[in-house]
Amino acid sequence: MDEIIQGIAIYALPVILAITMHEAAHGYIAKKFGDLTAFNAGRISLNPARHIDPVGTIIVPLSLFVLSKLTVGAGFLFGWAKPVPVNFANLRHPKHDMLWVAAAGPGANLLMAFFWALMIKLALAMPESSFAKPLALMGIAGIEINIVLMVLNLLPLPPLDGGRMAMSLLPYRLAYQFSRIEPYGFMILLVLLFSGILSTVIGPVILWVKIIIVSIFGLYI
Repeated sequence: MDEIIQGIAIYALPVILAITMHEAAHGYIAKKFGDLTAFNAGRISLNPARHIDPVGTIIVPLSLFVLSKLTVGAGFLFGWAKPVPVNFANLRHPKHDMLWVAAAGPGANLLMAFFWALMIKLALAMPESSFAKPLALMGIAGIEINIVLMVLNLLPLPPLDGGRMAMSLLPYRLAYQFSRIEPYGFMILLVLLFSGILSTVIGPVILWVKIIIVSIFGLYI
């Protein structure tokens, strides 16, 4: 039980920051390209309360984390926030600009992974500090969470960011046909998750990205 409580304490801030930055980035870039929907809804904010979905941000990730600890498995954290409202019709060039709005979320997660790598470097630079070990552990969690969110959201499956990016790049006719998958996208994702196919597909990519980031910062985690 102590291990579970300590794990929750370490993962809580990285999870909340990862989701908050991801969603705020979508709204920020949408505003830059002409859509004020998220701005008017107060969603371009670093206040986690504006983005947290009680089920997707708290209950599901927490349940998966506790289950992984109880079963002594590697586990796979999965969750979501309240989607930032974007009216693509308001974008100056809707089909083209959709690509950048969608890419903003995974891009924010990549930047957050770099941030947490820097936090680990900071922790290693002050080994005598009582904050060093918790900060390093939080940094490891932050890198893992943000890489998972980035890679997961880049899957070409609507309504994930990768699906939006694919629709932006496809010719209009194919993009329309592809968009018809969206109502079933979340269901497909859950099937892939609980069947183990999802971790098999994106696991190697997550590992590859992690190796690159820790190599850049000269870390061994």
